[in-house]
Amino acid sequence: MTVTFRDFRPQNVAPVSLARLVEEFATQIDPAWEDVQVRGASMASDEILAGEAFIAVGGANVHAAKFASEVESLGAAAVITDAKGAELARSQGVKIPVVTVADPREAASPLAIRAFDNPAGKMRTVAVTGTNGKTTTCFAAKVAFEAAGLSTMILSTAETQVGDLRIQSSRTTFEGPMLQRILAYGVEQGMQAAVVEVSAHALSLGRVKGMKFDATAFTNLQHDHLDYFHTMENYLAAKARLCSKEFTDYSVICIDDKWGEQLAASCDTQCVSVSAYDPDASADWVVSQKANNIADAACDFTLTGKREPNVGREEEITVALPGEVNVQDAAVAYLMLTGIGIPVEAAKAGLARLAVPGRLEIVSRRNEGTPLVINDYAHTPEALASILRTMQEFTPGTLHLVFGTDGDRDATKRVPLAKVAAKEADMLWVTDENPRTENAESIRAQLLSGIKEVRPGMEKVCEVTTCRRDAIRKAILAAGLDDTVIITGKGAEPYQEIEGVFHAFNDTPVAQDCLVAYKNRAHIQG
Repeated sequence: MTVTFRDFRPQNVAPVSLARLVEEFATQIDPAWEDVQVRGASMASDEILAGEAFIAVGGANVHAAKFASEVESLGAAAVITDAKGAELARSQGVKIPVVTVADPREAASPLAIRAFDNPAGKMRTVAVTGTNGKTTTCFAAKVAFEAAGLSTMILSTAETQVGDLRIQSSRTTFEGPMLQRILAYGVEQGMQAAVVEVSAHALSLGRVKGMKFDATAFTNLQHDHLDYFHTMENYLAAKARLCSKEFTDYSVICIDDKWGEQLAASCDTQCVSVSAYDPDASADWVVSQKANNIADAACDFTLTGKREPNVGREEEITVALPGEVNVQDAAVAYLMLTGIGIPVEAAKAGLARLAVPGRLEIVSRRNEGTPLVINDYAHTPEALASILRTMQEFTPGTLHLVFGTDGDRDATKRVPLAKVAAKEADMLWVTDENPRTENAESIRAQLLSGIKEVRPGMEKVCEVTTCRRDAIRKAILAAGLDDTVIITGKGAEPYQEIEGVFHAFNDTPVAQDCLVAYKNRAHIQG
C-alpha cells in the first residue's frame, strides 16, 4: 500500500468556534461568524478537509488566498489570511468567513494547535535540534520511550512514523498545521509519546510556535545553511530558541563545540550539559570511557556525573551503532529521556537496539561475503570527517567514499567537504547528489578543486559522470572483503532531484542490488 500524508488525518477533531480560534489574532470578526464551527486547519489548498480553516499565506510568487474559492468548494469552514489575502478572497465572491490577521504565517502554528485541540498536550513530547545528529538522537529517544512501554510516533528528516504508517518526510519540520494534524492523528491512534525533529528554519518561520515540550535537546552547530542565516551567530540564535522557556522547562545541551558552550551558559531552562568528547569538560555529565565493539559494529560507553546530585555516578551504556558521534547522540537522548522520568534501564535497553534509516545504516557486513557497506546522510564537512574517522577504525583495508553535494544549497561548504574527503578516505568516487537546477558538472568541478588542494596528483580519485547508481556500483565492485564502502549525502531520501524532477532513488536498495552483483561475480570466479 502506498502511504501519503493524506493518510495521517484525524477523524474525530473536537470543534472550536471561529471566535475562539482567532480571538488572539484577529482585530475584529463579523458577529455572524463567531459561532462557525472549525475542525482543524491547513495551509495547503489541496489538502483541506471539510470543516477546516484555510490559513492563506502570501508566497514569493502567489498568494495562497488565490485558492479561496477552491477551498470553499472542498468544504473549508473559513479563510484566515492577511489584508491582501482577504481582498483577494473576497474578490472571488466566497460565502465562507474571511478573517484578517496581521501575520498568518506567524499565527499558523498557534491557530492549528487550537484547531486540533492541542494534541501534544495529550502525550509525552520531546524535540531535538542541531546541525548534525538530530535524526539519530530522535530515533534514540523513540526507542527509549518504546522500551518504557510507550507507543511512540516520530517526525524526523528520515521518516514520519505513526504506528504502522510510515513515510519519507518531505522536510525536517512540517508547517504548523500539518505538524498538528499528524500529532492529532497520533493521539487518535493511541500514541503516548511523540519525538519531533526541529530545524533552524522551522524555528525561524514559526512552525512550532506555541508548542510546549516535556524536554528539548541541542546536539551541535556546524557549517550549514549559511545561505539562509548568513552567520553562525544567526544560525545559533535560531536553534537556541528550542532550549528556552518558550518551548520547554528542561533541556539537554551538548557542549562539544563552542556554540553548545555558549547556549548552555545562557540557557534559561533547567539545563543539563554533556560532553562526549572531553572527559575533563566542565559539564554535568561526560563520557568518561568508550570502546568500539568491532564484531557488532556498536559502541560501549560510560556516562559519568560531574555535578550534584550525580557526582561520581556512572552509567554503562551500549549504543547499537558504530562511532564516537553516535555515542554523543545516544548520551544526549539518554539524559533527555531519563530527565523526564523514563526509567534508566528502559533507556539503556532502547539504545542497545537502535537503528536509524540512512544514518550509519549498515547495508552489508563483512561476514556476508561482501565488503562492509554503509549508507549515511553526512553532508557537512564536520559530519563527513566524523564518519570517515569512525569507519577508519572498522576498516582493515581500503576506505572507499561515494559522495557529491547538493545543488542550489550552501556552496561555501563544497571545497571544505571535498578536502575532508581527500584527507580522511582512501578511494574517492565523486558523483552527483541532488543537482536541482545547477549544472552537475560544475558542482563536481568544485569538489574536484577541493580534492586537488589535498591531493595535487589526484591519486585514487574517480569522477563518475554517468549517474549516482553507476558510482555506487563501481565503488562496491572495486572493493575487497577487508574494505569499507561509505555512501554519503542522501541517507534515506527516496529521490534524486534533477532539473526540477524528482526521480525515484534510494541509496540503500541501489547498494543492495550492487551487492547481489558482487556476490554473483564472486560465485562465478569461485
